[in-house]
Amino acid sequence: MPTHIKLILSLIVLAVAAAGYAFQAALGQEGPKYAVAFLGIFMVVAMWVFPEVQRRPGDKV
Repeated sequence: MPTHIKLILSLIVLAVAAAGYAFQAALGQEGPKYAVAFLGIFMVVAMWVFPEVQRRPGDKV
């Protein structure tokens, strides 16, 4: 995946995670808001760390 698309997707994921964190905080939920924050950061890190699978023509599925 091209770097600029990864960057845009990372920003979207972090924005949604921040909104989820704020929503859980507004409800007074302690545990779920930390879970949302952790999962948002984890998803972004995983997207950058783990390479995308690339198949060559002729590879067996």
